[in-house]
Amino acid sequence: MLKTTLRSGIATLALLAAAPTVMAQDLTIGLRAGPDSIDPHWSTLGSQAEALRHVFDTLVDVDEKLQLKPGLAVSWEAIDETTWEFKMREGVKFHDGSDFDAEDVKFSIERIPEVTGPMPMTLYTKYVDSVEVVDPLTLRVKTKGMAPSLPNDFTRLFVVSSDIGMEPRNEEFNAGDAAIGTGPYTFVSWEPKGDLVLSRYDDYWGGAPAWETVTRREIADDAARVAALKSGQVDLINYVPATDYLSMQNDSSLETFVSDSVYILNIAPSVKDEEPQPIKVNGEEVDGNPLQDLRVRKALDLAINRDVLVNVVLEGLGTPANQLMPEGFFGYSPDLPAREYDIEQAKALLAEAGYPDGFEIDFTCTNNRVPGDAVVCEALAQMWSRLGLKVNAQALNGTVYFPAAAREEYTMTMSAWGTLTGEAAYTYGALTHTKDAEKGFGNFNRSGYSNPEFDKVFGEGSQTLDPEARKKLYEQASVIAMEDRALIPTVILQTVWAAKADTIDMTPRVDQETRAYAIMPE
Repeated sequence: MLKTTLRSGIATLALLAAAPTVMAQDLTIGLRAGPDSIDPHWSTLGSQAEALRHVFDTLVDVDEKLQLKPGLAVSWEAIDETTWEFKMREGVKFHDGSDFDAEDVKFSIERIPEVTGPMPMTLYTKYVDSVEVVDPLTLRVKTKGMAPSLPNDFTRLFVVSSDIGMEPRNEEFNAGDAAIGTGPYTFVSWEPKGDLVLSRYDDYWGGAPAWETVTRREIADDAARVAALKSGQVDLINYVPATDYLSMQNDSSLETFVSDSVYILNIAPSVKDEEPQPIKVNGEEVDGNPLQDLRVRKALDLAINRDVLVNVVLEGLGTPANQLMPEGFFGYSPDLPAREYDIEQAKALLAEAGYPDGFEIDFTCTNNRVPGDAVVCEALAQMWSRLGLKVNAQALNGTVYFPAAAREEYTMTMSAWGTLTGEAAYTYGALTHTKDAEKGFGNFNRSGYSNPEFDKVFGEGSQTLDPEARKKLYEQASVIAMEDRALIPTVILQTVWAAKADTIDMTPRVDQETRAYAIMPE
């Protein structure tokens, strides 16, 4: 019997328990992006999860390196091939004083498919077949076949009170009426694109956090966010632009915190029979879709100078990417070489595919998702122009980009994706598997990519309990998708935070999250 058991007593929780509870300190954080809703089941976006985990706990948690640790569940084990059992933490209370139990977890799992947001959370419950409450502190989850990565998926399973019922939607959550969690902070108020105000929950099971009030202020403009820090309007900012990082290092009044991240900027070329936005040659729409030709996708890949993207465009705050996960993650393939830059070979492939003079194509990116997304977008357009392509690059705010991307309105896109569970099932199952609503795969496959060989190998991996055998299958699937250029990875991003010198102590996280309750005053 496969068994994975984790117990409480983790050092991080001990740190929280030791945090001063009598300090009346406020913390104001300037963030590039905030939540789109206070409903924790509304969207998978990282900025959404980061904000709402202050109010709502997840069943399983992860440390700053994405290693699993107890959350509302203190232990979990696979009791047979299709059943996981989770033991709940005793003595946990919701912010309204009601007791937390396994029924709340069951309700939260079953609620997720009923909530319709721009990026559905069913990504995290795709393996769930049914849920059984054994007793108030024991939950059993029956899965659709073997699901060895279920605890990893449940690191994004936010738990709400079953008392709220299935009716509340955005309005009730955004007003605070339904925003009742078990997290370290209680909800005070939220203004979309503005401030999310939180108040310390003194009865938090992990120990009351240091800050009495936390204000998470959304400041999308990079220059404005830096200015807010320097003027003292905020105490800490995330996503310091590369252009400001070097000068900050030489400013004794500021302190920076740098971390590698799990986020990779990936290009998604649509391979559908009909492109959402037409591709043109000499102003005339072409017959068929050039992006269906692997030679064209390889040409796009070969024309990307990743060293320039890292060292010039991002000013050193990144590393070249050759697949959809960073090295060391479960399923990362050591057999994939570094991506080449070869403009002459790229031109030859494009000519061989029938486009010696290139073509005109729309290219749509985010401009506020992660650091550098807009400047990398523009740099890629310039690199592809050397192939003879006319690239209509457009970088959009996530509130515009993500709903339209979900409707599959773009021909070629770029946005960031982070393997937040630390393993391949999360990323490849969502991005490159053929869309399969029944199995819950391909949720975020917007390009129409489908390869039966990839699906077969990946499917075998997802049903293999032996970790080493599963890892090899995921590595094989990774090679198939990357050789197909199902997506084209560009750079792995680094993240920089900045604060006034000698004011806070924080450990940067690879998932880029800014967790106020893990930040200590100096």
